[in-house]
Amino acid sequence: MHEVSRQTQWEQRTELPLALASLVFLAMYAVLVLAQDLPAAWRDLCAAVMATAWALFAVDYGVRWRLGGQGLRFVRTHKLDSVVVLLPLLRPLRVVKVYEAVQRRRGQPRLSLHARVITYSGVTAVLLGFACALAVYDLERGAPGTDMHTFGDALWWACTTLTTVGYGDVVPVTTGGRLIAVGLMACGLALLGAVTGSFSSWLIQVFSRESGSPDGEEPPRS
Repeated sequence: MHEVSRQTQWEQRTELPLALASLVFLAMYAVLVLAQDLPAAWRDLCAAVMATAWALFAVDYGVRWRLGGQGLRFVRTHKLDSVVVLLPLLRPLRVVKVYEAVQRRRGQPRLSLHARVITYSGVTAVLLGFACALAVYDLERGAPGTDMHTFGDALWWACTTLTTVGYGDVVPVTTGGRLIAVGLMACGLALLGAVTGSFSSWLIQVFSRESGSPDGEEPPRS
C-alpha cells in the first residue's frame, strides 16, 4: 500500500505538467512539419524541446514503473503509457485525464459516465486526427504518386479515415503512411463504438425514466 500511495502522489503531481509538455511536443512537431522555411537555428531549438519533452516522458514512465512494483506486468497494465514511450507523438492522448485530475484536486464532482465517454472520445479524436495528419503529411509529401500535396489534404484524409468514411480520393502511398492509416482506422472504429454505445445507453436510461420503470417496461395498470 505504501508503494501504491507513492505512485498515486507522483501521478497527481506530474499529470498536469506532463500534459502541458505533451502539448508543447505536439506544437514543436507541427512547427517542424509545417514551417519548412524555418531557419536552422529555430529548427534545432524545436528539436531540442521535443527531445527534452520525450526525456520527461521516459523518466515519468520509469519512475511509475519503479513505484508500481509490478515488474514487467506494468507494461501490460499500462499499454498506452508503454506505447507513448516509443511513439511520443501519441502522448497528448493522455490529456483527457487532466480534467479528472484537476476535478479531484479541487474536490469537485466529475461529469456523468456518458458525458465523460463522449467528451473524452471527442478530445481523443481531435488530438489523434491532428497528430496522424502531421505524421502522414511528413511522410507523404514529395513521395512519388502521392495525392497528399498540402496539410489540408492530410487533414481531410485523417477526418475521412477516423470516421471510417474512406472516400479514397486521398490515400497514403508510403509504407509508413499506410501503417499509420491502419492504426487510425482501428482507433476510429473503437471511438465510434464507444460513442455509439454510450449514447444508446443514455437514451435507454432517458426512456426508462420517462416510462417510470427502471428496465424500460411500462408500469402495471390498476
